[in-house]
Parts: sequence; C-alpha cells; structure tokens
Amino acid sequence: MFSWLRNAISWSWTYLWIIWFSLVLALLYILRVPTMLQELILQAKASARLIKNSYPSECKVWRNPMSLFRGAEYQRFTNMTGREALTYYDMNLSAQDHQNYFTSELDVDKAEYEIMQTAWRERDPAIRLESARKALELNPNCVTAMILLAEEDCETIVEVEQMLRQALRAFEENARKNQTNVLIYIRRRLAMCARRLGKLTEAVKLMRDLIKEFPTSYMTNIHENLIEVLLEMQAYNDAQTVLARLDEFSLPKSATIVYTSALLKVRYVAERFSPDVAAKRGLTPAELSAVEAIHKAVEFNPHVPKYLLEMKSFILPPEHVLKRGDSEAISYAFWHLEHWRRVEGALDLLRCTWEGSMLSTDAFAVDQAIFQHFGSVDRELLPAWHELSTYPKKELPFAILFAAGLCSGLLILLIVLHQYPKALSNFANALLQINANNLLHYLVRSKRSKWSPGLALLKKAQLLH
Repeated sequence: MFSWLRNAISWSWTYLWIIWFSLVLALLYILRVPTMLQELILQAKASARLIKNSYPSECKVWRNPMSLFRGAEYQRFTNMTGREALTYYDMNLSAQDHQNYFTSELDVDKAEYEIMQTAWRERDPAIRLESARKALELNPNCVTAMILLAEEDCETIVEVEQMLRQALRAFEENARKNQTNVLIYIRRRLAMCARRLGKLTEAVKLMRDLIKEFPTSYMTNIHENLIEVLLEMQAYNDAQTVLARLDEFSLPKSATIVYTSALLKVRYVAERFSPDVAAKRGLTPAELSAVEAIHKAVEFNPHVPKYLLEMKSFILPPEHVLKRGDSEAISYAFWHLEHWRRVEGALDLLRCTWEGSMLSTDAFAVDQAIFQHFGSVDRELLPAWHELSTYPKKELPFAILFAAGLCSGLLILLIVLHQYPKALSNFANALLQINANNLLHYLVRSKRSKWSPGLALLKKAQLLH
C-alpha cells in the first residue's frame, strides 16, 4: 500500500509542470472577466474626464447642511463613548457662522444681544447655556437664545422641535424684514427635526416652501437636505428633478449631488448588471452612463466608496466639511448609505467599477497632489481618534499578486527538481516514511475496534517492506 502511494507521488512530481500549466490557465480564466471589464470601464472613464475641470481644487470649508444637533445627538454620543465628536476648530467655525447669521444692526446696544454675541464665542458649553438663559430672563422673546438652547440644551429631537417652534412664534410676533437669516435657519432646522422624527412629507413641504419663499436659500445648500429626504421616501423622479434644477443655478458640486446622480443612473441597470455578460457583449448605453456617473463621483470625492462599501468605518459627521475631503465623505455616507443599500445591486456595481477611476495614469499624480493638501484641513475638522482617509494608492489586485507568487514558486520548484532529482526523491521518500510511521503509531494507540482487522496487515506490510 505504501509503496503504491510513494510511486504515485513520485510519478506526480515527474509531471508537476502539467499541474503548474493547468493552474496558470485556471487563473487566466478566472481573471478574464475583470480584465475585459476594466477595458470597458476605462473607455467610460475617458468621457468622464471631460467633467473633471469643473471640480473645485481649493481647500474651502463649508457649513455642513446635514449637521446634527449638539445636545440631542453629539452630546449623547460623548456621554455614551467618552469621546468628543467635534473639534475646537469645527466649533469655532460654527460660532463665527452664528454670529454672522444672527447679527442685526437694530439689536445693537441691547443687553440680551450683547450677551448672545458673547455666548456664541464662548468655548465652555455650560457658560454658553447660562448666557442664553440669562438673555431669556432679560427678554423672553430672545429668538437667538432659544436657538442656542434648542441646539445644545435639549436632549431629544422632540424637545428640540418644541423649542424651535417656540422660537418661530417669537420671531413672527416680533418679525423684522432684516432678519431673514434667522427665519431661514429656524425653519430649516424644523424641517430637519421632521426628518429625524420620520415625518418625511412634512419635512419636504417645509423645505419646498422655504426654497419657494427664499430662492437665495439655495446658497445654504438646503437642496441637499431635500434630496436626502426624497431618497428616503424613494421619490427618485422628484430627486432627479431637483438635480436638474440645480444645473440651472450652476451651483458648486458636492458629494451629495454627484453621488446621487450616479445612484439614480445605477438604479436602472444595477439589478440586471452582470460582469460576465458585460465583458462578453460590452456595456449598454445605460450601463455606460451609469459607469461614467460613478467615475465622475469617485473623481470628485474618492473617499466615499470605502465608506459606502463598509471597507472603512465612519463617525458622526462634523458641523463643517471640506468638499472633496474625508469630512464630506463621512457626512455623505452617514446619511446616504441606506439609500444605496435599498437599491438592489447598486453597491455591487459600485464595487466592480469604482477602482477603475484610479487606473488612469494621465491625471493620477495631479489628483494625488491636490488631495494631499486636503488632508491637513480634514485633520482639524475631524477628531484625533478618527483614522483619516487618504487618497487611494494604486495597488495591484490581490488575485494578480497571488497568481504571480504561485507561478514563481512553482517555477523555482521545477528548476530545483530538474537540477537535483535524486535529492528531492530521497527527501520525498523520507517524508512518506515519517508520515507512514506516524499513521501506524496513531492506529496502534486507537482503541476503536473497527481498526483491529487492519492493524495486523499494516504492521505486516511495514515489516515486509
């Protein structure tokens, strides 16, 4: 028995090159679809490059239109984890925003106004809240004090909504035309409260009314809130209408705009998309359009796919984001991951195609240089305990590396076998003898009766050998 096994192994070593050749053919067959598909993807990438010049390359920080509430959400996270969700740099930018939003020449020299101006700049949350309560004591209709308490003191979204409605009533009773920023801010945050509480129809109505009454509110990126709510309602046609209207205003691009545009195009083809079929017949016009949209989105912000594909964990979004940066990617994925999951096959198509955007060498170095500058700004916006996402590096797929290593190892083994056949044969015989002795020792020690008839035969075969 052992002689037959040893002869079989010796024979297989003689024809090892056949095994090597078969493995190479098998690997080429496995990799044929990604290779052919990448050629089609690169064709789509050529046309996607034409849009790239419209993307901003400067490090400009924007107010996050999807920012959370400090007291009801950020502070709850801090209480549960012991980690600060916001950085001082981010909160300082918010303080400057609030001072600009809520400044009115008619309120100058008013005691509550001066208190609130100081409260927005205060770093300690407890002192800010104390200042807001003091301002309310001086003026029970101090709207900005109610806004601060709603943002930072209320512990639930329901309480936030109640406080903001109280602020809205106080504003309407003492309305002044020069304080439209305050009105826009309150109504927008009320719409976001409705979104949090699942009152989607009410949230859409509030946002549409706000855009209709104040067309300049587009500059505050309220359309991003509207798009997100429409996607949550699965009103994809309405979301497409909003995107088409944004093109008329020529507003700066954002991750929400470009990735939503990609999602809406992917939705039509993702369910029926197959890499095998696409590699054989080529991409259809609809599939080509979807791949182009994905490439445009990835070129705008290459950090987003890893968050959507859950290759990297994300955190709570900051109050300010850097367009095309990691902070914007976190903010987008935090709200839109569920929308991608809901579209069957969308994440699979994204997984198949997004890395193709990194394969082009013509502008890769330029992109890498641009995104390196973004990292320092994102580092100030995001907490220190968050592992910052960097611009993707060009890496060979694992399958190619594995195939190269396997082929190289087999080639070296064949060369050694050709040069030292006798030594390797002796080594194989010794290895087989050791394995046979170990097997026999194991069988002898076994107390199972079913092995008894074969023990004597095995021992006799070894003695005869």
